[in-house]
Amino acid sequence: MGTTTTAAPRAGVAAGLPYLGVSVCLFGGVWPVTKAALVHATPLWFALNRAGMAAVATALLLAALGRLRWPVRADLPCIAAIGLLQLGVFFALAHLALGFVPAGRTAILANVTVFWLIPLSVWLLGERVSRGQWQAVVVGLLGVGVLMQPWAWAAQGPGVLPGYLMLLAASLAWSLAILVTRRLPPRRPVMELLPWCFALGTLLLLPLALWREPAGGIGAAAWPHAAFIGAIAAPVGTWATIEAGRRLSGIMASVGFLAVPALGVAISNLWLGEALGWDVLLGGALIAASVVLAARG
Repeated sequence: MGTTTTAAPRAGVAAGLPYLGVSVCLFGGVWPVTKAALVHATPLWFALNRAGMAAVATALLLAALGRLRWPVRADLPCIAAIGLLQLGVFFALAHLALGFVPAGRTAILANVTVFWLIPLSVWLLGERVSRGQWQAVVVGLLGVGVLMQPWAWAAQGPGVLPGYLMLLAASLAWSLAILVTRRLPPRRPVMELLPWCFALGTLLLLPLALWREPAGGIGAAAWPHAAFIGAIAAPVGTWATIEAGRRLSGIMASVGFLAVPALGVAISNLWLGEALGWDVLLGGALIAASVVLAARG
């Protein structure tokens, strides 16, 4: 499918790493904050607010900068992929899964694009992966496997497996969005497209919320969480994630995003009191090692 692409050069890696760092810091805290908010809110209405508030926040910011414009035709594939897949489908599945899976574990599986992105990048984009990067993948996946605790699923309740399946589907939607933006890059900077992406995600989530949660909503105690995620974490974190995915190779991006669940588990332990056992420590160490291996190429 087109010409074969090689791994990103080191100059490209240096340009992409700051975006990756912003993405990790913001999205690492999203799921613990959301888990706390869902005590006083329903999942799909919270997801809808997240997308809608981010659409307004990014539109106001771009308007103040004089950069709010209608998208051109070349931008439409990117807007559709991000709005429908990375925002609409991902938000819906990941927020619903929080009803079955702890916040730290949600942060793990919702962000493990490596399960899908690497084989799809090789198959659809023809990317070449070095031996060291494949080793990074193996080490990272071992860390994720340890953190997921498959040996303890029976003790965690009947809903844990559907929750994990929803998170796997969410990470697949995110991976497909990354591939589309790499294969069909937009003409304008992604930041200028975010209001339209979030608006499209909002339009997808609204009928789902009305259908699945007709009596749902967001309580007063959850609004500070909703404001932080909708006005700051969602727009800035999504922009940084997209830019990192475009500037880094598929393998570098996917392995780098594994740092998100490690941070999410740590915050969940410190704030929500979720267990921090040997599996979390070992899994976090393996993920950190995988990022170092990927950076070395």
